[in-house]
Amino acid sequence: MPQTQSLTASDLATLKSAKQKMENVHWAMQGLNKVGNVIESRIALLPQKQQRWLQQLSYKALQSVVKANLVSMKKGKVKSDPWNKTYKALVASSGLVGGALGASAFAVDLTLATKLMMRSIMDIARNEGEDLSELDTQLACLQVFALGGNTKHDDGLDTGYYASRIAMGSAVKGGTKALEGLLRGSSNPLLQFIASIAARFSVQVSEKFVAQAIPILGAAGGATINLAFIHHFQSMAQAHFAIRRLERTYGEETVKTAYEVV
Repeated sequence: MPQTQSLTASDLATLKSAKQKMENVHWAMQGLNKVGNVIESRIALLPQKQQRWLQQLSYKALQSVVKANLVSMKKGKVKSDPWNKTYKALVASSGLVGGALGASAFAVDLTLATKLMMRSIMDIARNEGEDLSELDTQLACLQVFALGGNTKHDDGLDTGYYASRIAMGSAVKGGTKALEGLLRGSSNPLLQFIASIAARFSVQVSEKFVAQAIPILGAAGGATINLAFIHHFQSMAQAHFAIRRLERTYGEETVKTAYEVV
């Protein structure tokens, strides 16, 4: 039974750090300051047809992640430090190829990078004490792709951490049968959940797409963009699962209240 006492000084520091990560990262490509204005202007010019394509691509990438990663998790694996650097190197390699081949390779790069990022997110979750065989943890891993600060391109989506969790949480019901239904290709609430995340994930995907389309960046730029991309989601995962760890100790309401004031 979760305790209801106030958070310790150490746990308050953990919560404050998590909140800063959640709210200070405005978009996945924030570190690319030199081309930031170019990226913003190109996103504004994306035609509706291309925006819909990017959202559909985001949905398909997340759906493939569920099939490839979440339903094939190894149960009982020993907790260990997350391999953040290893996953960054792998995702950077994907971006290197994608950057060299241009827009034609974007879908392949995004799908591979998303799968690798999910593996990294799962790694971080396990390190924070999560049971990867539980549906709740699997859905929490997916939620990471919809988290992370405000952006000019989010079309009014509520990006507050707890507001985002509530919005996404209400999109899925049906327990463990949801994953089984996805494997059979049937319509089920998990597909709606993925769609709700894709709507948010596609914001960062659009930023990645226009950044990689800038000719001067080339192959090296593709690797740099992918590094920024995975760094963003690793940061979100570290914050998200640190908060969930605190909630298991103190209860969600206690942590939520503290989150609002730290």
